[in-house]
Amino acid sequence: MRLARRAAMLLPLPALAQGWVPERPMRLIVPFAAGGPTDTLARMLQSPLAEALGQAVVVENRPGAGANIGIQAVARSAADGLTWLVTSSAFVTNPALTRPQPFDPIRDFAPVSLLASSPNVIVAGPSAGVSTLTEMVARAKAEPGRLEYGTAGTGTAPHITAELFRLRAGIDILHIPYTGAAPAVQAALAGTTALAFSAMPAAAAQIRAGTLRALAVTSAARWPDAPEVPTVAEQGYPGFAAETWQGLLSPAGTPPAAVQRVAAVVRGYLNGLPPERMRAIGFATVASTPEEFTAQLAREVPDIAAGIAATGLRSE
Repeated sequence: MRLARRAAMLLPLPALAQGWVPERPMRLIVPFAAGGPTDTLARMLQSPLAEALGQAVVVENRPGAGANIGIQAVARSAADGLTWLVTSSAFVTNPALTRPQPFDPIRDFAPVSLLASSPNVIVAGPSAGVSTLTEMVARAKAEPGRLEYGTAGTGTAPHITAELFRLRAGIDILHIPYTGAAPAVQAALAGTTALAFSAMPAAAAQIRAGTLRALAVTSAARWPDAPEVPTVAEQGYPGFAAETWQGLLSPAGTPPAAVQRVAAVVRGYLNGLPPERMRAIGFATVASTPEEFTAQLAREVPDIAAGIAATGLRSE
């Protein structure tokens, strides 16, 4: 008995989570355009899930309406373990921004795992003509309503971050929503917009290449793989902090055995990756259990709703 217990402890977590297997290929629905951070993470999960569960796994991009189209598609899907949602923290901001409420983040979904988190970053494109956050604020005050910034969409965490910073700095900048982080970053790179507020993974490569200038990260501390980029708090806005998370959910009513099996596979894979590999693409691994993710959403959903109500923000 003691030897069997020791052998079981040596098995990788996915091997212990036996039982449920999907009967047909699975879909990972991403409510953003291809190439952004949420899409990147979903595609990282394809192979490990397919290998562990013995079925093909297809990533399906369903962008639009600030992620609401893809999220609603999953909420309306059969709870048979074949459809899963890989989303950002727009999942908790969108219901507080939109009336009527597009979906209920607690009632309509079964949380599986909080996958990763990343700081948001403010980047300036070649046309912006600014090299620091102080210069950006000064230009915005000199030209109210003319400085445009792109985000992954209305209601996404970078959009909320931008609006909170706009209020904190007392500036008037114009929001241009895109269908994902990658198009928003490309718009700044092309000069279509002066700025982008983005989760770090979508902008990390351009920052390293020097084609976009990072003005600030919005996390409480500097990002380890971009230590030269100061935080917003360091540049005259003490206490300012905001991050974007990525999570995996399924439709409410999905069999608990399916939720636990998929969660175990995902945690085993993410926890096996070197942290520096994840940081290189802008992520900090979280890999929570379904129970931990459920508890976080129970805390975060009402807190976010109260914060958005205080700002007076509404969907555009």
